[in-house]
Amino acid sequence: MAMMKLVAGLAVGYVLGSRAGRGRYEQIAATARKVNTHPTVVQAQEKAKALINTGTEKATTRLHAIAADEPVPAAPVTGRPAL
Repeated sequence: MAMMKLVAGLAVGYVLGSRAGRGRYEQIAATARKVNTHPTVVQAQEKAKALINTGTEKATTRLHAIAADEPVPAAPVTGRPAL
């Protein structure tokens, strides 16, 4: 069922995209490139990557501790759920 929804979504996207034409596609792509290089967007991307890396490191540390039957380090209290 999920595969049918995916195929239907791709088909609708293809039809709508082909109706818009190449010119509209180029306009959308140019806008996406412009937004992607905007300093605020780049800064947000870097911040998100740093948060993801921090979370990944904490999760790795906890998993290694669990695998080695060591006490799991306590998560700091930050108001956010621990990983």
